[in-house]
Amino acid sequence: MIGFDPHTLTMPQILAHHARTRGSALALRDKDRGLWRRTTWRQYFDRVRHFAIGLMALGFEPGERLAVAGDDSPEWFIADLASQMIGGACLGIYPTNPWPEMQYILRHSKTRFVVCGDQEQTDKVLDARRNAGGLPDLLTLVCVDMKGMRQYAEDGLHSFADVEALGRREEARLGGRVDELLAAGKPGDVAIIVYTSGTTGMPKGAMLSHRNMLSSAAEVVRTLGLDAETYSVLCYLPLCHVAERSFSMVMQLLTGCTVNFAESVDTVVVNLREIAPAGFLGVPRIWEKMQQSVVNRSKDATRFQQWVLARCLRLGRPIAERRLANGGAFASFADRAMFLLLRIACFRALRRFLGLDRVRNGFCGGAPVSPEVLLFFWILGVPLYQIYGMTECAGVSHMQQPGAVTYGCSGLPIAGLDQKIAADGELLIRGASIFVGYLFDEEASARALAGGWLHTGDIVEVESDGEIRVLDRKKDILITSGGKNITPSLIENALKDSPYIREAILLGDGRNFLSALIQVDFEATGKWAQERRIAYTTYRTLAENASVRELVAGEVNRVNDRFARVENIRKFLILAKELDHDDGELTATMKVRRRIIETKFKDEITEIYGRTA
Repeated sequence: MIGFDPHTLTMPQILAHHARTRGSALALRDKDRGLWRRTTWRQYFDRVRHFAIGLMALGFEPGERLAVAGDDSPEWFIADLASQMIGGACLGIYPTNPWPEMQYILRHSKTRFVVCGDQEQTDKVLDARRNAGGLPDLLTLVCVDMKGMRQYAEDGLHSFADVEALGRREEARLGGRVDELLAAGKPGDVAIIVYTSGTTGMPKGAMLSHRNMLSSAAEVVRTLGLDAETYSVLCYLPLCHVAERSFSMVMQLLTGCTVNFAESVDTVVVNLREIAPAGFLGVPRIWEKMQQSVVNRSKDATRFQQWVLARCLRLGRPIAERRLANGGAFASFADRAMFLLLRIACFRALRRFLGLDRVRNGFCGGAPVSPEVLLFFWILGVPLYQIYGMTECAGVSHMQQPGAVTYGCSGLPIAGLDQKIAADGELLIRGASIFVGYLFDEEASARALAGGWLHTGDIVEVESDGEIRVLDRKKDILITSGGKNITPSLIENALKDSPYIREAILLGDGRNFLSALIQVDFEATGKWAQERRIAYTTYRTLAENASVRELVAGEVNRVNDRFARVENIRKFLILAKELDHDDGELTATMKVRRRIIETKFKDEITEIYGRTA
């Protein structure tokens, strides 16, 4: 449990507290050449402080912004907290962002200091500096991994290690000033800036204070009773995203737990098995891929093993359904006994295979998860809690918890948060975790916080137990020509329950029937095709295969049977290419940019609706 009042401190002040009170305890672990490196709390604080002194020696001033572009690493945490320690704020840039998107964020935020993870990210900053107006504010560029950059002679380019060394050399001159700024920090100071994913326009920089971040995360910690013994985490989602920042760095500061850094997104499952963390945060796609990995692995098993898995999942389903109806607890002694048998026979091995054998709390955020996916993990005995929130409320405003795990819902509001439902069904919230506003955009800030409430843009229903059920984004609701309001995400998620469908975009606004653009899952559909000796070479040849279209048609019909006739998909088209962030079709968080899709695939949409016009 938290041994201090998080509402009265800043994040660097809490780091200093841990360094004083438990300096030799393990804080961070990351892999270097196959071996796990350990960083204690004392070492963690010293590195942050020296990097802060180094930044100040290079000209960083209180109130400035530091940008970080790179994969998750201890240096990401260090740069983040160092900028905060000297009165600045840190903003993250997705490592997948192409240089024009990076340039927009750096120009808009007027950032003078950028930390890059490696040569690739450094090259993107340099491209942004040299092209289309450049980066007039950029002063200093710091790179963590200088491999391949020996010949670089850019002005203001430094290695991360050199900035830390500069900080050690400047200790006598600037150390006292950094300590003064650390002590002077206030909970209301802006700590981080998160640029929204920009599904409907250019990204906006949401400013979040120390109080915002700590208040939200502290309620998750308090509600679930987390501490250093019951919570450890694998850091692998982009730290630019507020959820990863909250569930790794901020919750670590609150609990004193250990953060382990994945080697890469591709090694998450391997690292999970090595670390076996007690907590795990995943976006819906991560949980979906885990479920799919079990399905794919089972196809290579013996017939007896396939029978055992199918039988155990079938027997476990009603037990999990009763648990969910009973607030997460077993409904009877018989259910508990049967689950223990299923665990011994099958589920223990499956959880070990997934790296979830020690997980006490699984979290799914970023978007509503399919109820079928959530149920699958409850069947295995992994408590998977849906959380709801957005950047502007520091990541979490509602969460499921023991006693509140209604199937398909997103939990109760966290303590200290007020909510109300507008006349059109939009969720409005207010409380300590609500953001300060958008950087350099008073008009957008005023719209978002009109009347003193954060307008979430989400249409919700409140269940009898107080949990919210998210129906869809307000701007995404479709209204057919017949005047019927359609919630796209419910139908799209039902389609994505199929292992063969990766993305589904529902169409029909102002039209007389619903249709869908569908992207097949290349791996699962490819495996299906191989088993039937259907030849293909690329995604396009697979997507254009007549047998694949029949497969998808069967999945669409399955979903249509679950919905009212007016909500049925009458036509669909399989996209000939995979949606891609680099092509502007997805955000950095892999959310579909609907307006871009409707423009980019207007010929395909005309093919669907043109004949009925």
